[in-house]
Amino acid sequence: MSTTYAEVPAPAALAGDVHCLWRSSFGGSAPILPDGCLDIVVGPDQVFVAGPDTGPWFSPYDLGVPLHGLRFRTGRAARVLGVPAEELRDQRVDLADLWGAAGARATRRLVECPDRLTALVAGRLGRLRTREADRQVDHVVRVLSTGSGRVREALAEIPLGERQFRRRFSAAVGYGPATFARVARLVRVRDLARGHPRATLADLAAAAGYADQAHLARDCRDLTGATPSALLRADQDPAPAGRRPEPGHRSPGADPNVTSVPYKQGVGGRG
Repeated sequence: MSTTYAEVPAPAALAGDVHCLWRSSFGGSAPILPDGCLDIVVGPDQVFVAGPDTGPWFSPYDLGVPLHGLRFRTGRAARVLGVPAEELRDQRVDLADLWGAAGARATRRLVECPDRLTALVAGRLGRLRTREADRQVDHVVRVLSTGSGRVREALAEIPLGERQFRRRFSAAVGYGPATFARVARLVRVRDLARGHPRATLADLAAAAGYADQAHLARDCRDLTGATPSALLRADQDPAPAGRRPEPGHRSPGADPNVTSVPYKQGVGGRG
C-alpha cells in the first residue's frame, strides 16, 4: 500500500503562528514523537487537537488512511485554540469537545474539505484582541530550540519572576522550559544525525548540547522509549519527516477513530 507524508509551508499571512500544513497516510506504524508543537488533525470523520507530547503516541488509524493537519509554531497554538496548552499536554481532544457547538460545526466543514483549515485558523486569529504574540516566550523558545543558551541563562534575560514566567511559558507551550529544552535537544540531535550520518553518538550528543552520551541516552529513552542508536537507525527509513518509525513497537489497535479524552478530564500539571 502506498504511504505518503508531505508538508507545505503555511500561507504568508499565517506564517508567524503556523509552521506548516501536512498530509499523511502512515497510520499507526509510525509513532508521533515529541517536537514541542500542537496540531489540528483532520481524519475521515473527526477533527482533533494533538497536544504537545512528552512521549511517543501511535495513531490508531490504519496504514493508508489519509490525514490532514496544521502544525502550529511552538507557543502559538494556545491563543488560537482558546485554552492553555498545558491542558492539552499528551492529549488528543476532539474539536467539538474543545469548542462545543462551534467545534462541531467546524468539524463537519473540515471533514468535508480539509483545505478549510487555514481559513479556520485565520478566522480565529482575526478575532483575537491582539495579534501580538508573547515575545518573552518566543525568545526563550528560540534560545532553547537553537541550543544557544541553557534554561537558567534564558530565564535570566526575562524581566519577570521565574515562577511567574514558567507559568506563562507552560500555558503557551504546554510544558515548562526544562521539559521543552529536553524535547528541543532531541529534535536537534536527530537533525544533526541526518546531516552527519557518520558522526558518533558522543559527537552528536556534544553538538546538540547534552552533557554527555549518557545524558542523551536517558532523554531519548524517556521521550521516545528507544535507545539513541535505534531511534537514529529508524530515522534513516522513509517515514513522516521528523516523526519516524521506532523499532520494536506496534500500533495498539486499528480503531478507525482516535479515542479522545473529555476536555480537562485527567489533565495534570507537570512542568
